[in-house]
Amino acid sequence: MKLPIVAYGDPVLRKKAADFEADETAELKQLIADMYETMYSARGVGLAAPQVGLSKRLFVVDASPFDDEEPELKDFKKAFVNAQIVEENGQEWNFNEGCLSIPDVREDVSRKPEVLLSYYDENMVHHQETFKGMAARIIQHEYDHIEGKLFTDKLSPLRKRLLEKRLNDISRGAVKVDYKMKFPAAKKGR
Repeated sequence: MKLPIVAYGDPVLRKKAADFEADETAELKQLIADMYETMYSARGVGLAAPQVGLSKRLFVVDASPFDDEEPELKDFKKAFVNAQIVEENGQEWNFNEGCLSIPDVREDVSRKPEVLLSYYDENMVHHQETFKGMAARIIQHEYDHIEGKLFTDKLSPLRKRLLEKRLNDISRGAVKVDYKMKFPAAKKGR
């Protein structure tokens, strides 16, 4: 089932998400399937639970659209539950990022090229794994969501000021998207 994506300005995007507890995992596989369906319908490569209004430590990633630049990403599709970044390594590099919760805004963001992540998969099997390149970048972007952070937080104060009107417009629903969204500051009854 496609879920509505919450827009910039919704308080759920600013909360540090809670872990899934052992007794909460019964619906996990369906939630993951719904998140993949939502992400694909919005043509994204990652989606975190806070973006669908659920303050839980879960995100899904499919980096296969980048397999022409990094062939090892051909079948890179994973769900990450209760993820924790153990360490980030390497020289930061810029890449133009966007976000399904902040449509029509893309900015260069600097991130480390390697991340060591501790997480559980959809079967609640624990993994500790190193990811590099574009996979690491997508994971860091989605990880920020479960920490209550957005890619716009990484921009300079001047760049944030220049984007302020566009971000407020998104929050009010004054943006065209071809996927279902919930806008926190939209006028009721529209």
